[in-house]
Amino acid sequence: MSHATATTAFGIGTLAQRAGCQVQTVRYYEQIGLLPPATRNAGNQRRYDNATLRRLTFIRHARDFGFSVEAVRELLGMADHPNMPCDHADVIAKRHLDEVEARIARLSALRDELKRMVAQCAGGRVDECRIVEVLSDHQQCLHAAGHGGQQTIR
Repeated sequence: MSHATATTAFGIGTLAQRAGCQVQTVRYYEQIGLLPPATRNAGNQRRYDNATLRRLTFIRHARDFGFSVEAVRELLGMADHPNMPCDHADVIAKRHLDEVEARIARLSALRDELKRMVAQCAGGRVDECRIVEVLSDHQQCLHAAGHGGQQTIR
């Protein structure tokens, strides 16, 4: 990312609005070092430039893709050095893709189990309800069988 500063300076509310996030998000990213500390005007108000807007947009977009804060930090470090090879960016993206695919597999198993429970529910009384029965006894869950009963959906 370029660190060239633009002559246009704007406040935190404008920055947040242009990047499509909340003011608290801007402050948080400054606090954890993803954004550089803002310059201040004579009234001690934060002032930002277009380079900061581009950096915040990059962060927000990466977070929308589900990248962790640490992965975003690494990606920003690479973006700050545009002439370096992108091998490590590929590794980060591949690792994240693997995590997303694992999450999709867990959610698919959850969906299938919920469909099965709903299909087997007779709609009678609670003491005969297949949904309550399965939720009461984890051994009856199909998705638990392949995961030692320790499957957690996040």
